[in-house]
Amino acid sequence: MKIRAAVLRELGLPAPYAESEPLTLEEIDLQPPGEGELLVRILAAGLCHSDLSVIDGSRPRALPIVLGHEAAGEVIECGPGVRGFAAGDRVVFSFVPMCGDCECCVVGRPALCVPGMAANVAGSLLLGARRLQLGVQPIHHHLGVSGFAEMAVVSARSAVRIEPDVAPEIAALFGCAVLTGVGAVVNTAQLRPGESVAIFGLGGVGQAALLGAVAAGAHPIVAVDVLESKLARARELGATHVVPAAGGGAAEAVREWTRGGVDYALETVGSEVALAEAYAATRRGGTTVTVGLPAPNRQFSVPAVSLVLEERTVRGSYMGSAVPPRDIPRYLALHRAGRLPVERLLTHRLTLAEINLGFDRLARGEAVRQVVLAAPTAQAEAGRTGARRRT
Repeated sequence: MKIRAAVLRELGLPAPYAESEPLTLEEIDLQPPGEGELLVRILAAGLCHSDLSVIDGSRPRALPIVLGHEAAGEVIECGPGVRGFAAGDRVVFSFVPMCGDCECCVVGRPALCVPGMAANVAGSLLLGARRLQLGVQPIHHHLGVSGFAEMAVVSARSAVRIEPDVAPEIAALFGCAVLTGVGAVVNTAQLRPGESVAIFGLGGVGQAALLGAVAAGAHPIVAVDVLESKLARARELGATHVVPAAGGGAAEAVREWTRGGVDYALETVGSEVALAEAYAATRRGGTTVTVGLPAPNRQFSVPAVSLVLEERTVRGSYMGSAVPPRDIPRYLALHRAGRLPVERLLTHRLTLAEINLGFDRLARGEAVRQVVLAAPTAQAEAGRTGARRRT
């Protein structure tokens, strides 16, 4: 079938992206689902820094590629061998497909699935197929999802069935921002009520982590960022203290307010400098959890003796150390109960044609989470601007 998708063909085009247009709306071919795969209509897809890091070239992927990994949709068709899904089901995507058989999956750590990671690097689906193409040219999948499109074919191991009572633009956030941020708090840190936490970086993942810390009963909760607007929002979401990071000295301020440092510090920026600050903000016996993805050539160092003499811990957290079929329904249940007000992270709703404008906004730090919503009709979308069209 023919679908429209936002295709990236060149890395590192300069901002503003509304002018350089790294993502182009194209009519491409989508093959039907194969063994163990689903055809899904994309209802909503979030803009994430992981997508931006591909666009700006800091995290290269095979090209051409359809980006978008934080998304929700409706199953249209099930391929052979699919169990547990039916046409009409609503789903949220996991950006690491889970094979279920590798050592990491077997021990309950599917975020580290070996075949899933290999497929993501290759730009394929879990079993190696590529269902996107333009003529004879294959187009790569992004993290098994490629949600910046009207439709997608995904492995059933990349999808989690949800109840249809959550609006698509909210449901999509559970596939990355919430899964990663809340998971870093409850799965990786395993924070308990009354323990203190500092969150360095208040993008979508950082603010989701803040919501998770509030839900987990953390106190105090210190929010750190360079932007006053994000610090103000953090206060609204439940932070007890906020620290401007622009002038330096954030770790000292955190230690002063918490009388020696926090039990847990979360770094969500993807910066080795922010990670060092987060480490310095913890107390003796404290734990630093890093969620952000810095450039591969960046190095992080700490006084080695502090790991022993002060029993400090540094832990990585990928995809919130999540088990998506377990965690996404749990987090949705907390949302329904009013314990995870995820809707407060959503700052902008976009059309697919406005996606380059959205990435400009994300690069400038002017948004927390923006979501591309499915157009109600093709005619309604046709008149929008923001990305040039090619067929």
